[in-house]
Amino acid sequence: MHIVGKLFIGLAFLIAAILFGLMIWDPLTPIRSEAPPVRTYDVEIVRDDYGVPHVFGETDADTAYGVAWAHSEDDFTTIQDSILMAKGRFGTVAGTDGAVFDYIHALLGSRATAADYYDQMPADIRAMMEAYAAGLNAFAEAHPHEIKRAGIFPVGAEDMLAGSITRAPFFMGLDSVLRALTSNEEPGRWAVTDVTEARGSNAFAVSPAGSTDGYTRLVVNSHQPWTGPVAWWEVRVKSKEGLDAAGSLFPGTFVPLHGHNQNLGWARTVNRPDLIDVYKLVLNEDGTQYRFGNEWLPLKEETAWLRVKFGPLTIPVPRAVHRSVHGPVIVNDLGAYAVRYAGIGNPGAVEQDVALIKARNFEEFTSAMAMQKVHATNYIYADREGNIGLFYNASIPDRSPDYDWPGILPGDDPDALWTETIAYEAVPKVVNPPSGFIGNANNAPYFTTFEGENLKPSDFPQEYGIEDRITARSLRFFEMLAEDEDRKFSREELLAMKFDKTYTKNPESWVKQLWDRAMALDTAGDEALAEAQALFRSWDWTSDGQGEADAFAAYFLQLGANQGRTDGPEAVDVPQTLRDTSDALKTHFGTLTPPLTDVLRVRRGNMDVGTTGGVEALRAIYSTVADDGRLVGAVGDSFIMFVEWGPDGEMTSSSVHNFGSAVERPGSEHYNSQVEMFAEERWKPALLPEEDVRAKAASIYRPG
Repeated sequence: MHIVGKLFIGLAFLIAAILFGLMIWDPLTPIRSEAPPVRTYDVEIVRDDYGVPHVFGETDADTAYGVAWAHSEDDFTTIQDSILMAKGRFGTVAGTDGAVFDYIHALLGSRATAADYYDQMPADIRAMMEAYAAGLNAFAEAHPHEIKRAGIFPVGAEDMLAGSITRAPFFMGLDSVLRALTSNEEPGRWAVTDVTEARGSNAFAVSPAGSTDGYTRLVVNSHQPWTGPVAWWEVRVKSKEGLDAAGSLFPGTFVPLHGHNQNLGWARTVNRPDLIDVYKLVLNEDGTQYRFGNEWLPLKEETAWLRVKFGPLTIPVPRAVHRSVHGPVIVNDLGAYAVRYAGIGNPGAVEQDVALIKARNFEEFTSAMAMQKVHATNYIYADREGNIGLFYNASIPDRSPDYDWPGILPGDDPDALWTETIAYEAVPKVVNPPSGFIGNANNAPYFTTFEGENLKPSDFPQEYGIEDRITARSLRFFEMLAEDEDRKFSREELLAMKFDKTYTKNPESWVKQLWDRAMALDTAGDEALAEAQALFRSWDWTSDGQGEADAFAAYFLQLGANQGRTDGPEAVDVPQTLRDTSDALKTHFGTLTPPLTDVLRVRRGNMDVGTTGGVEALRAIYSTVADDGRLVGAVGDSFIMFVEWGPDGEMTSSSVHNFGSAVERPGSEHYNSQVEMFAEERWKPALLPEEDVRAKAASIYRPG
């Protein structure tokens, strides 16, 4: 054979060997987690008529094991994604998008932090984490055909802690800061400019003083994606060691993150205080050291090997990660920037989550809140004794007033480096206002209840970084408060507020700003644009489906929100958005005025149901545009809960999920069994007394 031919064949074999190696090397070299010790768990799962699991364990750990099994039955797919995120291997299934998460995981040092912190956790919490991991491993062993990728299992208790360390700062906005820095930009001065943010939330609490019938009521209404790693899954947990709560949680967690027990309940909404500081470091000539006071300290550097899926191949991609005394460091074309954020090195949120669930009265709840281990998100509270409150929960850095904290800070000044947070007593909170009403729609804590009962910005130092934002949803519920002359709510009035579909015309609302810009357009000579403008002008400012222009408005606002989500409403091209809306409606519906319910849909499997509501309404539904032109709900109102305590202390609870309990089980009857209820704003009972649950059980079984 000619030498060239031999070389060609040899090269072909070499390429084939490399490609084959890239296909198999990742599953053969996973992160080997230490599986929890094998033991027997005493747990029973009771499924109700809607498929919701009620997990009854002898101990807290038994219950955590049962939650892992039940959740895996309903959504093993996303749980595995959560495990891969926790191990820094999400890129092996999600490609470049997953590798971005893996890079942040490495940058934050999540696995090392988890290992350092895990041994400090209380023994009972470690036991629950081990049990949860054991439940996942047992389910994987029993269902090997469902494992997405070799090497995911076994999972260890520390793995899930590592995953939460990476995810938690995202709720503070850390992702946007890192996005800017990795794009060779300095982050903008701290401010909440993202007024069209989809992942908001609503929550309302009314005490006997604020109700017409002496009831205490709580509306739990978080806005989350309807699928994925932060989509809600409903569960009830109970053990003989004190757990007894109903609510919902995310994949990778094992107790409800919001909900209620017999005596009290709580909702959570995202807040956005300034919990992230950026420092510009002064480097030496070769970039290996940074100045800190009078010293030159080594800039720590490691190589993170990201594993990125490209078709059938997994490519190893090296990325350098740096750290300073401040925290993780990103070196870009502008210099070296260190990032410090609330809760850095203190990932004990699960400890507080468990303490909240076990609280039986206001004093125990506030003691749990004082732990300050959940580093952000508001808590809206109510209990059977008639107490209500808003806790502006945040681990606010204890900063000196001498620095410009919203800006870029001097990395060489030790005095600019904070190490503690302010005391719990100093964090804003509103408890038992005389009016008996508490509300939050991701707005600042200064707008919580009736006028005259609110906190004042002047009561809190500027360096606390408490946001002053007022969302379109909060502007609307304050309008409704102003309309309430007797300052008391009936059950029906509170639910009307929760499902309200009217938009405010307040000039601070981005919806009004976009409408004003649309009305100011000169449409002379542009017949199509003039037609769209005239229809939009006739809009009745609701998304209830009754007005002729409701569908047009819903479409326009959704397209506008998609554009303005990063840079605010000023980034929206209003004329083009009007044209795009007109073209979409005429193409797919043959008219500019189709019924809103024909356009706005809740889809899951073979269910396709029209609904009402929309972008930044209190009945919040944010959509993707489907191939058939429909707006298909994807974010917003998701799991909703309505809890009531009567004058005699008797509790009733109702809930609804956007899809059903079997979140990612297309073959299950509960994959979409709640779609119609959700679309039509109906409730199902969320039973808490065990005897009621067992009396109406659809199935009772033990894991495995």
